[in-house]
Amino acid sequence: MCNLLNGVKVSVLRAGALRLKNSFRNFTVRCQHYGHNVDKRNIASLDRKKQTFSDRSQLKYARRLVVKLGSAVITREDGNGLALGRLASIVEQVAECHHEGRECIMVTSGAVAFGRQKLTQELLMSLSMRETLSPSDHTREDAGSILDPRAAAAVGQSELMSMYDVMFSQYNVKIAQVLVTKPDFYNEETRKNLFTTLSELISLNIVPIVNTNDAVSPPMYIHDDTVVPGTGKKGIGIKDNDSLSALLAAEVQSDLLIMMSDVDGIYNKPPWEDGARMMHTYTSAEKVQFGQKSKVGTGGMDSKVNAATWAMARGVSVVICNGMQEKAIKTIISGRKVGTFFTDSPSVSTASVDVMAENARTGSRTLQKLSPAERAAAIHSLADLLLDKQDKILEANAKDLEEATKTGLEKPLLNRLSLSPGKLKTLSIGLKQIADSSYDNVGRVLRKTKLAENLLLKQVTVPIGVLLVIFESRPDSLPQVAALAMASGNGLLLKGGKEAAYSNRALMEIVKESLQPFGASDAVSLVSTRDEISDLLAMEKHIDLIIPRGSSELVRNIQKQSQHIPVLGHAEGICHVYLDKDADPSKALKIVRDAKCDYPAACNAMETLLIHEDHLSGTLFQDICNMLKQEGVKIHAGPKLASQLTFGPPPARTMKYEYGDLECSIEVVKDLDEAIDHIHKFGSSHTDVIITENDHTARDFLNSVDSACVFHNVSSRFADGFRFGLGAEVGISTARIHARGPVGVEGLLTTKWILEGTDHTAAEFNEGKRNWLHEKLPIN
Repeated sequence: MCNLLNGVKVSVLRAGALRLKNSFRNFTVRCQHYGHNVDKRNIASLDRKKQTFSDRSQLKYARRLVVKLGSAVITREDGNGLALGRLASIVEQVAECHHEGRECIMVTSGAVAFGRQKLTQELLMSLSMRETLSPSDHTREDAGSILDPRAAAAVGQSELMSMYDVMFSQYNVKIAQVLVTKPDFYNEETRKNLFTTLSELISLNIVPIVNTNDAVSPPMYIHDDTVVPGTGKKGIGIKDNDSLSALLAAEVQSDLLIMMSDVDGIYNKPPWEDGARMMHTYTSAEKVQFGQKSKVGTGGMDSKVNAATWAMARGVSVVICNGMQEKAIKTIISGRKVGTFFTDSPSVSTASVDVMAENARTGSRTLQKLSPAERAAAIHSLADLLLDKQDKILEANAKDLEEATKTGLEKPLLNRLSLSPGKLKTLSIGLKQIADSSYDNVGRVLRKTKLAENLLLKQVTVPIGVLLVIFESRPDSLPQVAALAMASGNGLLLKGGKEAAYSNRALMEIVKESLQPFGASDAVSLVSTRDEISDLLAMEKHIDLIIPRGSSELVRNIQKQSQHIPVLGHAEGICHVYLDKDADPSKALKIVRDAKCDYPAACNAMETLLIHEDHLSGTLFQDICNMLKQEGVKIHAGPKLASQLTFGPPPARTMKYEYGDLECSIEVVKDLDEAIDHIHKFGSSHTDVIITENDHTARDFLNSVDSACVFHNVSSRFADGFRFGLGAEVGISTARIHARGPVGVEGLLTTKWILEGTDHTAAEFNEGKRNWLHEKLPIN
């Protein structure tokens, strides 16, 4: 036993999970959510909450937790012994909650499995002699199944608690074992003693670990709603650790019960059946079917839901989750959408993002079936509604601006948030461009090949599927992106910033109105729930492409968090303008002013100005600097420029920086090649410009610079979907796969292959009965 415990200690230490937290020993969190301080010694006398938490974001206020660990979580997949790494992670999370001032009770399984492993080893040793005497004796093969589970529990329980003691001691957390049987809850004296014990343990900052006494009590399969002595109320029949944890959570007035098993949560029907959908929120009004019980434990999904709803009716919020998920407890408390959240609060929204995504998928297929003229008509209707309902839209936008001003939103973001009659008119014009150019989008033939006689292959354009577009501040993005989705036949989920909530709702109303006559109003939806973006990024079954629009910080965060869904976007907009030695001074001044000062917060604004060294001895360099200073631009000198100037601008901290404001860097280069090398080293492959009258130099620049947009004698601000004639853009991509630069309808399409024949089989070509032609045919 000592060797076993020492081995556990070493393995846990090596896992890096054992961090001492002695400094938190006396730290207590006073939960302000309920506004009172709880006496730990009177856990059964608290005024019971009238309702459960109404939203996952409130789970961070949970002060008293009951964590139930199912057998499938505790034990290895082969059913023998404990899953030590998984158990160590759970212990660490419970210890962290304890040191945060939360009161934790654990209900654990695993004694039978742990004991079975130990007894099987002993049994196999005793069978060795029998096998020697009788080689045909196959008792060894059935050794595990012939063991009495009560004996296994008797052996396993002590070792299980020793394991917990070793693990919790690494965090300076004391634990206590509390073994119960069914009569303990239905005998007035033993019930009182049980909860007095739990009260005292919690008051002493000890974590009670509760388990049924399987060594002396028969398996609790009996359903029993016996009246609890002293209460006059029916309890819950204790038939497994699910019902045990529910009863404990209700009796000790727990804020949150986390039931950890080997399932992700509750589905609306058995997960293996068609149409099964994960239910992230469950209320007592839900009607679902359940599948088989766990292979390891005594409880099934029906048991879990019954226990959870029983506890929920008594003011306990419940989450059923997969205990094998990393950091599940801490993730749940942080408000993330993990598992199924049980609540009876009437304020909980019944429309889940999952349903929206499924509707978007169906809506996409509806859009795809529409004729090109019908899709164009829907977009024209949206363009007209922008002007017809201008007053309502601007009224909503004024509310957003008023609240944003009160909260101190930065000026660049305020500018992006603001709508005006001029903006709406420009939007309307852009949407009509999208509509007029949308007739050949979906179903366009890109390639046609005659493979053999009467065997025709076509490659045609189709929608990607369901898009998730996340945007900040700019409500004008909503109708733009909606129109592009409609033109390309894609379903769309839009997640806007809270600073534009009123504007986004008003704009979404007219998007729905434009789609309603065509039966596709569900194709586009605004995600206005409190779901975290990180939860949306995990919906790989529903979402095919994520497009972030906003600051470089937003884009980088989305790219970092999305693990399974591709992200189309640019992390930074470090755009360069290069003044060649043959640049025209008047053109240079005009273009540089526009590139930096027209809209400095835009991702296509100039951030670095590269100047050929010949201009340092002329007047152009001084004229450029004076113009930028007059425009209020703060200048930073690159390393080479700073070394050549005695009294120059302050040095730039780095040449790879997006200012997003009236600031820029200036650097000097000796020739075209050095300018190109600088752009490749410090740029972000967004948009780069050369100003020169030398056509040969311009061609070399345009062919050599490896960016999504490369311009000659024009401002970088032209990198825009509307200015490119795309009508609008869903974003600007600096990726090298799929779309690059401003992404319009073309970037939202993929292809599929259509093959039509008569009775062709592949074997006929192998046998020489048919011959390949592979003849390219005209597309039209």
